Amino acid sequence: MKLFISLLKPLSFLPAILMMCLIYHFSAQTGEVSGNLSYKVSYEIVEIKNEVMNTGKGYEELSAEAHHIEYYVRKAAHMTEYFLLAIAISFPLYVYKVRGFWLMLLAGIVCVGFAGMDEYHQSFVANRGPSLRDVGIDSIGAFIGILLVQAFCWSTLHNPDKKRKKRRNRR
Repeated sequence: MKLFISLLKPLSFLPAILMMCLIYHFSAQTGEVSGNLSYKVSYEIVEIKNEVMNTGKGYEELSAEAHHIEYYVRKAAHMTEYFLLAIAISFPLYVYKVRGFWLMLLAGIVCVGFAGMDEYHQSFVANRGPSLRDVGIDSIGAFIGILLVQAFCWSTLHNPDKKRKKRRNRR
């Protein structure tokens, strides 16, 4: 069984690699394609809000509102991508017994480094360009993801009640 687990351990990085491919795919889209996708998502959001709140807005009003929130939707997407990447990187590192400060440092370096390389990659895509602000936004999402993994793993693996029960069972 231990041999089987040790053979599967390297596969724990597969979600991180898949997330990196997804991020790379999105950043390879031209500015027009990326903008259209952001607008569609923004329009869906304001359309759902219109239906739920029963405001009765028409297409023109919804379109203007969608354009108004499009920037924030884009930045939320950036944060979400890197939040998920950080989780996908942090869990395997935890499996390999990288914990605490070293987990935050190593996962942070990988995520921020990938964000920087991704922005550099965008400089070669039509109507796109690198943005230091986007690297910062990506880093915030990654940092939140890393902290979440740290908190989750610490709370589940370092449960004081579980340790007390083990001591009682030994007696």
